[in-house]
Amino acid sequence: MQKKVLALHDLSGFGRSSLVPIIAVISAGGHQCVPLPTAVFSTHTAIPGWVTTDLTDSMQGTIDQYEELALRFEAIYAGFLGSADQIDSVGEAAKRLKKADGVTLIDPVMGDNGKVYDTYTPEMCTRMRELCAIADIITPNTTEAAILLDRDPYSKPGSVEEAWEWLHALHERYGAQVVLTGLDFAEGRVGSGCLSESGGALSLHRRIDRYYPGTGDLFASAMLSELLNGAKLEDACELAGEYVKDCIAYTMEQQTDPMHGVQFEKVLPKLIDGTYRRELRERPLRHK
Repeated sequence: MQKKVLALHDLSGFGRSSLVPIIAVISAGGHQCVPLPTAVFSTHTAIPGWVTTDLTDSMQGTIDQYEELALRFEAIYAGFLGSADQIDSVGEAAKRLKKADGVTLIDPVMGDNGKVYDTYTPEMCTRMRELCAIADIITPNTTEAAILLDRDPYSKPGSVEEAWEWLHALHERYGAQVVLTGLDFAEGRVGSGCLSESGGALSLHRRIDRYYPGTGDLFASAMLSELLNGAKLEDACELAGEYVKDCIAYTMEQQTDPMHGVQFEKVLPKLIDGTYRRELRERPLRHK
């Protein structure tokens, strides 16, 4: 039976972030992505002049209707949240709509590059910690991991050993499977680390020196899709990292404005036809 993912994220019309790539990537994995928008934006917020409509008031009613319809989801997946009320709604969705053997994936979108987003007050950061405590999987970048661990947001792992220390600290504090993104301690390489009860791995890929918004959404949705298809966490992270790297490389070749996001669409066939799975079987993971 086709698996269902309830995706609680904002919908940005232009710029290829949030629900736009998430719906596409999860669908490419063969799953049904059911969006529950937290807000609608004309563009992502890095493009000046955006306008937005907050949808907090409709979230609880949607959850109520889905429960009445006896809908249950293999995954509850939440990202950027705009208020404490929205955090409460994610918790309600996880409690009431997740299947008994399902997973709650929390991407604790709070900041990047050592800076906390302006919309995230100390109260919101505290509430996000509470949400991570009920998650089955969390996917912070290094800035968000520092916030979750009450460390300096500008700090980040500077070696293999420090990456493992951060992963274990997050796992011990939140009791969830941990995927730590944005690891860049190795010259010319960037990637992620993961840790679960059964083990983990660091997965580093060729670094492409260009920033695009939305790559975190691509990574987390590709990783989740592979997990739902039965992959191990370390394999799902390796595959997701390769997909994001290829999307960035293709977009650079097109020489488009970075704020327009990565052209993930042309690379989706490699997710659909199993190219990445075949390639993954042919090379070992590093730093297990």
